Amino acid sequence: MQSTRREFLKLLGVTAGGAMLAPAPLSAARDGPPPPLRKPTGQITSICPYCGVGCGMIVGVEDGRVVNIEGDPLHPISQGALCSKGGTLSQLVNSPRRITKPAYRAPGAAAWQEVEWEWAIDQIAQRIKRTRDANWIETDEQGRTVRRTEAIASIGSAALDNEECSLLVKALRSMGLVYIEHQARI
Repeated sequence: MQSTRREFLKLLGVTAGGAMLAPAPLSAARDGPPPPLRKPTGQITSICPYCGVGCGMIVGVEDGRVVNIEGDPLHPISQGALCSKGGTLSQLVNSPRRITKPAYRAPGAAAWQEVEWEWAIDQIAQRIKRTRDANWIETDEQGRTVRRTEAIASIGSAALDNEECSLLVKALRSMGLVYIEHQARI
């Protein structure tokens, strides 16, 4: 089928005009407030922490407690849909069995004991430093400077956003780690 230049320009004009009349894309709709939840609560938008997809959630909060979670219909990835794990996240958050304090089991002990956060963080830092120093590699087999440790590895979590992942990788690389992986890649 042959068309003239004039017919092509007419078709181009009609197409452009129709595109201008079309509804705004989903990203433009995000500028406004999130859509109301079915229950009257405070609303916070968030991202599901389970897998690497990053589905959007609207979390309903009353008195500092999660009372409702729904999919965010304006989120570009999930468009309001949540899987069974994401949809039941409020049960995990509000569970009386949820662990909220660090626990430690001494070598040879049969039971875990609750410890303070400061003690747990200090112990983790000391053990990382001890392992790193004991397994430090300054140069490789050819005499090249490498300054690394192969005795510690890290696996990131899909619950971390891009900024948190970037900071974590920078911290791990500054400690000399080379075995760094992420849950979304496995």
